[in-house]
Amino acid sequence: PKDISSGLCTASPSVEMDLPGYHVREKGDAESIIKAVEALNLSKKPLLLIGHGCVLSNAQKEVRELAEKMHIPVVNTLLGKGAFPEDHDLSLGMLGMHGTAYANKAVEECDLIFSIGSRWDDRILGKVDAFCAQAFRIHLDIDPSEFGKLISPDICITGDAKAVLQELVQQVKKLHTEDWIKQIHHYRKKYPLQYKKHGGLKTPYLIDRIYHLTKGEAIVVTDVGQHQMWTAQFYKVRHNRYWVSSGGAGTMGFGFPASIGAQFGRPDKTVIAIVGDGGFQMTMSELATACIHKLPVKVFISNNHYLGMVRQWQELFYDNKLSGVNLEGNPDFVKLAESYGAKAYKIKRSGDVDKVIKQALEYNDGPCVVDAEVVQEDNVFPMIPAGAPYSSMIIEKPK
Repeated sequence: PKDISSGLCTASPSVEMDLPGYHVREKGDAESIIKAVEALNLSKKPLLLIGHGCVLSNAQKEVRELAEKMHIPVVNTLLGKGAFPEDHDLSLGMLGMHGTAYANKAVEECDLIFSIGSRWDDRILGKVDAFCAQAFRIHLDIDPSEFGKLISPDICITGDAKAVLQELVQQVKKLHTEDWIKQIHHYRKKYPLQYKKHGGLKTPYLIDRIYHLTKGEAIVVTDVGQHQMWTAQFYKVRHNRYWVSSGGAGTMGFGFPASIGAQFGRPDKTVIAIVGDGGFQMTMSELATACIHKLPVKVFISNNHYLGMVRQWQELFYDNKLSGVNLEGNPDFVKLAESYGAKAYKIKRSGDVDKVIKQALEYNDGPCVVDAEVVQEDNVFPMIPAGAPYSSMIIEKPK
């Protein structure tokens, strides 16, 4: 009621919060940790699965210690990027629906998978009863209600990722995983991340060049869609909390305003927003905010004049019957940005990519918008169709 909401609050701000029935357990159960250590020490083809819980608990140091001490390869979820440096030799990148082929091959063939702060969502699992069916499964999560939702683990450990790993890493031993690592390196060579460099400007090429020219040191924010998956594949995040994304929630328009928040929070860092033309138009009025505060956010628009991921699904699974995905009414993003007072560039050719990226990185007097006119009908691969087993992974576009 109006009289209540506008009245004076007399409650003490120091009142302790008490949520009945909810108690966060930091340290894990000693017996469960011992069982997990025993299983890890016996494994021949182990795999670490790193989720968002590792990011939230700032467990990057502990994850790295565990992986390096035991010599275990690491895969990460979309929101787990940054909890383990993706340029590390043991990192296989993202797993799941649009994960790297070699990460997914490792998931298929591992004999033990240790999920740390991941909820085993549908983007990871594919066909549930086929996921790591022959592997021993350990699940560490701060929320016990996550256990057994879709996957029934062999061992469950309730606790904070950082605290539990600090206990666990002291008890494990180095494994002889040389053959396992060699097998994975074979898959790296056989199924590398790649894109065709001819036939027009490709979004993966743009992202790949952003990664190399920033040396992986920028804070990267994405919207949702094809560019989100390509960025997850090609931009190797090296530090915890240098990756900001809406995950699988499908929140178009998230990327640009989230990058503004990231720039406010880390004014000393380069912040890059990689967005789609559809998602950017949902919140592009925030250019006013960025200009007023002279925030040097670099916005790269993957402009294919489509809702790209929806179009890809309609092409692959609905006989290319396109509906509501053609963005023929797109504005001139350069003129739009300039009308707010932002710096703006347009890229149409692959040969201009490096020059424009460097100009955007050097401009720090306010926001910079780069409109990249990319090929219209490019698809994200690898891809595991929804609900399909990992063995159904599509490496490249069917001919």
